[in-house]
Amino acid sequence: MAPVKKDEILHDHNHDGIDRRGFLRCMAWAGTGALCVLEGGVLKSYALGHAGEMGGKISKGELTFMQISDSHMGFDKPANTDVIGTFKAAIDKINALPVAPEFILHTGDLTHLAAAEEFDALEQMLKDCRTKQVFYVPGEHDILNDNGAMYRDRFGRGTRGQGWFSFDQKGVHFVGLVNVQGVTEGGLGVLGGEQLDWLEKDLAPLSAETPLVVFAHVPLWMVYPKWGWGTDDGTKALALMKRFGSVTVLNGHIHQVMQKVEGNVAFHTARSTAFPQPAPGSAPSPGPMKVADDKLRSLLGIRNVTFKRGEQRLAVIDTPLQG
Repeated sequence: MAPVKKDEILHDHNHDGIDRRGFLRCMAWAGTGALCVLEGGVLKSYALGHAGEMGGKISKGELTFMQISDSHMGFDKPANTDVIGTFKAAIDKINALPVAPEFILHTGDLTHLAAAEEFDALEQMLKDCRTKQVFYVPGEHDILNDNGAMYRDRFGRGTRGQGWFSFDQKGVHFVGLVNVQGVTEGGLGVLGGEQLDWLEKDLAPLSAETPLVVFAHVPLWMVYPKWGWGTDDGTKALALMKRFGSVTVLNGHIHQVMQKVEGNVAFHTARSTAFPQPAPGSAPSPGPMKVADDKLRSLLGIRNVTFKRGEQRLAVIDTPLQG
């Protein structure tokens, strides 16, 4: 492989997982779901289908968690007429892992229309998952009808403001951000001054050696502003994290895997469990993308992330629902 220039995007649709030689120097497209493992404070990814490549690195005492995103319960258009079936396939993938994840991060768009029955369907299906603890941030589809009141009552209890929060687990500090409030269709994500003030206070007591995992629905980095794939004031949030040696940012919204590394920050967007969207700029607009039925599940997936104390790298493994 030729040397990769900084911020060069690699299009590689023939390989599963992330190009690990160029990972710290480039953006990369990946074709599968991911297991995320933190080794030495830097994120490393493995395709779930190739988890054996980890050589036994996941062991008792490490922190392993899942990311799922964009389940869109209630969606029934041609791009996927069975989102319940594909979400069940995601749960089956989690249940089949050799090591049970400690919790799940759902990075938004739990539902398609924020209807009570759609939230009900998600809750009922997650009861079949052996990992019971789930942390949520809302997507724009979850706040359509009531500015997010139903979402917060059911999935955001104990959070602040419009649903932001933080917690600590095995030496890692997790921050759930909300960047969909007041966003118009196609508009950039927005965090807002109140949330940024809270974030500054939340991070202030932490040592710079504390690994951070930050998760929100809309990407914090500018993936493709023309389609609203970025956060208008995301740079303000990222500036508060510059002093930390390891920052991992997990997002959904764009329904495809993209990675970017800038200094100490590794950005990862996730696949949906519902339907794919086109690559940035490859279609007139974003939205549900119809593909051949036998290809759909290869474009949907889940993500597994693992942190090992004393090492700097988070291992991220993206796994497709099929293939």
